[in-house]
Amino acid sequence: MSFSKFQLHPSLLKNVASKGFDIPTSIQAEAIPVVLEGKDLLGIAKTGSGKTISYVLPILNQMLASPTRSRNRQPKVLVLVPTRELAVQVGDVFIELSQALPWDIKTMSVYGGVSINPQMKALYGVEILVATPGRLLDLQRSNAVDISKIKSLVLDEADKMLNLGFEQEMEEIFDQLPVQRQNLLFSATLSKQLEGIKRVMLSDPIVIEIADKVNGDDSINLSGYFVSDDRKGPLLRHIIREQDMHQVLIFTSSRHQADKVAMKLNKNGIDAESIHGKKSQGARTQALRNFKARQLRVLVATDLISRGIDINELPYVINYELPRSPKDFVHRVGRTGRADAKGMAISLVTRNETHHLKVILKKMKRYMDIIDSEELDF
Repeated sequence: MSFSKFQLHPSLLKNVASKGFDIPTSIQAEAIPVVLEGKDLLGIAKTGSGKTISYVLPILNQMLASPTRSRNRQPKVLVLVPTRELAVQVGDVFIELSQALPWDIKTMSVYGGVSINPQMKALYGVEILVATPGRLLDLQRSNAVDISKIKSLVLDEADKMLNLGFEQEMEEIFDQLPVQRQNLLFSATLSKQLEGIKRVMLSDPIVIEIADKVNGDDSINLSGYFVSDDRKGPLLRHIIREQDMHQVLIFTSSRHQADKVAMKLNKNGIDAESIHGKKSQGARTQALRNFKARQLRVLVATDLISRGIDINELPYVINYELPRSPKDFVHRVGRTGRADAKGMAISLVTRNETHHLKVILKKMKRYMDIIDSEELDF
């Protein structure tokens, strides 16, 4: 099956071909026709499966099919995302696939951590708005944007967007949206019983669920080490050196720990930077850019970038500390083994975390080989 089967605008098909996309992924093949028909959709698919393209292409196609345009501060499409990094990434996909269309379709990403004034000025004429909830509300309160005419609402990483941490912000946003709109929810892990879905889905959605990559797929090699807390640092450095690892994404449970791990790696001759919510947006953007370009050997992160960030052919993910939930584990290790590339995910586990690890693996329906680090000489 090719993208031409979707009856997309010729200019969109040309852009898709120029990006090297030949065959739609499973989620794209099933979701694109549904979105083109204007139906509500709940799409659940593995990380790295191409969910963003699943809504970007049909949304652009819908806009090309409705040539009536007006220059104002009322976008037609709103994409809500949980992090600044994902806002930039999704916006870039819209912009890349909007090249050389019959007319310009203006896309803009807005997020916190940077000055709001340039965003306020640039919003005039924006038709597709990609936003984090907090910054969107700031812009609304400043009368810089009006979302009362939204035709399509997308929640990317929907389970994160609908959890308690965003509940109040999301309620306020929903109150400003028109009743009649298309609703598109996408996530790698999403409970169909979430109360938030009942608030967002105004008509019976089409539900598409593609089996998760981490569950039963060998693209990601899971392994682990039993290790005491005081030996984690030396073991981490031993693993990176012994296996000659480059482009390693390490996850920690806190900002303090991320900084500490990065500092220790640098002191021991392993080039590393940390990335978390307390870093400036400029520092976060630069660190991620260097890491993607393979100019940085190790990136140490909190769960800030465990969702939605696409790093092509990332070979290694290391859990310096286990996350609290199986969902977070799935999103973390899902940064590797994307788009059918092979990846390795390693977890450093203390003995008192054994039960927690078993719970995670049981939910994932996976098995993990675990080595006792006491047997290693490092």
